[in-house]
Amino acid sequence: MKITKVNTYLVRPRWGFVEIETDEGITGWGEAVLEGHAGTVLRCVEEMEDYLLQADPSRIEDIWTTLYRAGFYRGGGIMMSAISGIDQALWDIKGKMFQAPVYELMGGTCRDKMRVYSWVGGDRPSDVGKAAREKLEEGFTAVKMNATEELQMIDSYDKIDAVLERVAAIRESCGRAFGIAIDFHGRVHKPMAKVLAKKLEEFDPMFLEEPVLCENMEAFAEIAAACNIPIATGERLYSRWDFKRLLHAGGVDIIQPDLSHAGGITEVKKIASMAEAYDVALAPHCPLGPIALAACLNVDATCYNAVIQEQSIGIHYNVGKSVLDYVNNREDFAFTDGFVSLPRKPGLGVEVNKELVEEENRTPHNWKNPVWRHADGSIAEW
Repeated sequence: MKITKVNTYLVRPRWGFVEIETDEGITGWGEAVLEGHAGTVLRCVEEMEDYLLQADPSRIEDIWTTLYRAGFYRGGGIMMSAISGIDQALWDIKGKMFQAPVYELMGGTCRDKMRVYSWVGGDRPSDVGKAAREKLEEGFTAVKMNATEELQMIDSYDKIDAVLERVAAIRESCGRAFGIAIDFHGRVHKPMAKVLAKKLEEFDPMFLEEPVLCENMEAFAEIAAACNIPIATGERLYSRWDFKRLLHAGGVDIIQPDLSHAGGITEVKKIASMAEAYDVALAPHCPLGPIALAACLNVDATCYNAVIQEQSIGIHYNVGKSVLDYVNNREDFAFTDGFVSLPRKPGLGVEVNKELVEEENRTPHNWKNPVWRHADGSIAEW
């Protein structure tokens, strides 16, 4: 079997898809995107096409290593996201070759289903208590929310109090056993992160996400020492070498590699195993589309330390189109009692609605995240 063609597509709300065709008629799909830079990532995929054409798609490790090492410059969000989408598509092809889900080619499953959580609130969250209760009634056992809006390095305590009130509303409406993940989104700097983390202890959150950016990963141990809440991070790390530094620095309890940013299935499986050796849990980042979600579930299926899976059905970013719009086998992505079944179909387990993908690509999106500023006019982290 040989690769004959590589196709790229921009689809709403903010995603990029890769389709790899072969001379035997088997096609694989991947999700190559860095939100806000989707067009650049797909152009990078197109640059990598010379390495792919006429290659044997079953030699995934060799292709991955070629794309990573043979171009001299390596790493970073753009190049690793391009590799991620290609890698997912290659695994999709290989699973279809053997008529088996990808996880069966990776040693088989260590669980029967995967716990998932849902988002509540938006960038400026409000009414999260009511929204969380609705998710509980839908069967979810956990939600995630953005903690705060703009927060300067040293800021007023009324903003801290507002966060505490929102989390208290969820705890009151959903009970003590309900999981609450609180995403700082890299908006908080170390001085206020320590304050906020300590004050949130009383609500027993499931985890705090990105309390500071990984640019300052040496601060995680200090923040962890300020509270008794698991610390999660990793969506803006792109390789096992990035995660090696994070794990060595300590203070982190849950890693969140993104399978569309951190090298795809091949790399994230290695990252997960490395984290397991540090007794650190895995919760893949995935506010993305159906291909990325299917890839995550195949990795979750094989990783003992996988604890919960993010998914973006109903997330506030999804405007115009959502996850299941692009899926023909929607029944395989049903959530029951806070869990999703593992993929059933060969390959990644998602049947892509190519007709809709092609239609969307005729009017490509140009999604950008908002630019926030503080009251004094300086740039705020979004």
